Amino acid sequence: MSPDYYLVLGILIAGFSIPSVLSAISDRRAPRASAITVLIAGGLIVLALQTQPGGYTLQEIPDVFVRVIASFI
Repeated sequence: MSPDYYLVLGILIAGFSIPSVLSAISDRRAPRASAITVLIAGGLIVLALQTQPGGYTLQEIPDVFVRVIASFI
């Protein structure tokens, strides 16, 4: 699996976990499941950064999303 897939999946999981974290905090309960999801997302992003030679820059991230989506279409 390409590091691009890991990066995109990690960013998407992190984005979807933000509302869950905020909901748990606003309801005054421990965000256990949300914290695990954030850790998984962070692990995927770190894996992508370590396996990609030279890493990624912020300017490359939209291109990575386009490449991953184009590979599915």
